[in-house]
Amino acid sequence: MPGSEGLPTHTAVPQKAPGDHERAAVGEQAAAPKNHFVRISKEGVRVGSPAAPNPGADSAGNFTKSPERRPERHRESGKHQGILASRTASAAPGSLQKAAPAKGPRQGGTAGARQGVRTGRPAKGSSSARSPGTHRVLAVDATLAPRDPGAPGQFGHAVAVPEDKQEEAKSRWKEGNFNVYLSDLIPVDRAIADTRPAGCSEQQVHNDLPTTSIIMCFVDEVWSTLLRSVHSVLSRSPPHLIEEVILVDDFSTKDYLKEKLDKYMSQFPKVKILHLKERHGLIRARLAGAEIAKGDVLTFLDSHVECNVGWLEPLLERVRLSRAKVACPVIEVISDKDMSYMTVDNFQRGIFTWPMNFGWRQIPQEVIEKNKIKETDIIRCPVMAGGLFSIDKKYFFELGTYDPGLDVWGGENMEISFKVWMCGGEIEIIPCSRVGHIFRNDNPYSFPKDRIRTVERNLARVAEVWLDEYKDLFYGHAYHLILKNLDVGDLTQQIELRKKLQCKSFKWYLENVYPDLEAPLVKASGLLVNVATARCITVENTTVALEPCDANNEDQKFNYTWLRLLQHGEVCVAPAAPGGSPGLHRCDGRNHRLKWLHGSLARPELMEHIAVEHLPQPACLEADQARKTLRVNACDSSSPHQKWHFGNYYAD
Repeated sequence: MPGSEGLPTHTAVPQKAPGDHERAAVGEQAAAPKNHFVRISKEGVRVGSPAAPNPGADSAGNFTKSPERRPERHRESGKHQGILASRTASAAPGSLQKAAPAKGPRQGGTAGARQGVRTGRPAKGSSSARSPGTHRVLAVDATLAPRDPGAPGQFGHAVAVPEDKQEEAKSRWKEGNFNVYLSDLIPVDRAIADTRPAGCSEQQVHNDLPTTSIIMCFVDEVWSTLLRSVHSVLSRSPPHLIEEVILVDDFSTKDYLKEKLDKYMSQFPKVKILHLKERHGLIRARLAGAEIAKGDVLTFLDSHVECNVGWLEPLLERVRLSRAKVACPVIEVISDKDMSYMTVDNFQRGIFTWPMNFGWRQIPQEVIEKNKIKETDIIRCPVMAGGLFSIDKKYFFELGTYDPGLDVWGGENMEISFKVWMCGGEIEIIPCSRVGHIFRNDNPYSFPKDRIRTVERNLARVAEVWLDEYKDLFYGHAYHLILKNLDVGDLTQQIELRKKLQCKSFKWYLENVYPDLEAPLVKASGLLVNVATARCITVENTTVALEPCDANNEDQKFNYTWLRLLQHGEVCVAPAAPGGSPGLHRCDGRNHRLKWLHGSLARPELMEHIAVEHLPQPACLEADQARKTLRVNACDSSSPHQKWHFGNYYAD
């Protein structure tokens, strides 16, 4: 079953020689804790990945200006349904325009770097409130001490485990389900390459961006990985935009995550640690952090990430444009094996397949070329990965946050995605914001209940509340949930919230947000024709019979549903014991005695048959030509009287 972590298609970034990339000029120091070495770019930064030290770089990994620049490609206007983000706050969610960075006077860009950026929004009525001004995205990278260019993993390079340490590294893998040994060798404030597309460093953002509270939840996280996550936030974010960094300890069992962590983080005044007194699970731990957050915007991050240069301002710019926008960074890959930082293929967006399996899908190349989509264009995202995003705090609570009935982890990304889109918001992937993430094959921590059962129950709650009639597709693809009669708990509060928010239908979501999802409401429909007799099943009063086929006869129209029913309006064909005649019964997707197997659900030799699901011995629907009636008989794979075809098939 799905989780929040899907692995995007990634590529190792090629090594490039000095001078191949634009180097950042060293700007004025911004407000930062004492003794931090701060570099802020006036011009923006474009660096190769992984970046090796070069004659123009100091030991902290900060680069001097190069006269060479990468030219921007010319962009022409283009449209594509469901892919490109809207340009303005007033555009409808279904808008097809490309998103463009906010642009201001050119002097606004350099002034922001030279003179410093305001730490809050201007007072109402002031001239600056009417025209806050803009600046180029700041390339901030701050360290407590100069970086050692020769340190393991520096500049995002891969690290090899020494031969004599192979066993130790192998034994420590389970501590985090990645190479913990190597993580501990790598500096907690290592430099990584700037992997942003060309043009990102030239983009303009407003001077009055909202402040944000960074919320990281963890349980038994690896020490070095957690520290590296926090350092990357503090090092590469404009300090005036960080209201606080809230670390939510979800009742960790590791001693180093108690007093030792508190003491270490005490050197950073903006870092707050919330130690939960019992296990909440990721979903409720995030809510605990959100409840105490003071920033205008909530930015959720996982605790095994590395934020890249210029990551924060592009996210906050989109939220400033519209409080109903949820902004997601491009999630890049930190190798779980060698800890190298790898960029990902561009033009990916978060999607799901049935039964709500999250994944990444590349925008087709022909769509990119036809619409002249640039690497910096903002992409509308049907479903977010769920671990890394920024959202207006008040808007998050107006939406009802997460469903409180969701347990621990899993499915919350589906729920918040459907809720945002269907209730008037938008989810966007911001290519100029990049955050590396360690993708793990499994969770290193335990679930209070079985992991699979927890995720399945969460997804079933989401389906019941948000999918409307399309929930049958979810259950049809996860049919074992029907068989086990899964209890999803009380849904009253969530259903009432959806009504209160006046949210749109899931059908609207499919048509306007994710039109390329295959979502037929039934597996097959139309006339149900017997191969031997060429006659059709027909409803006659309270029973069914065989009659000459008539495409205009509504009594001959049937659906084969995802819940395995032979449905005619409100009634369904009910199987009988072998030798008996089927009848009609009010449809009930939970009634196992109404289920039939047809097509790919049946045995390979019985795919054209309609077999009773619940009988221990195979029994199939059969046409009695002499009596023009139907009966259930032992299945015979060669009998044409037991073979049936629907007029239309929509899914295997």
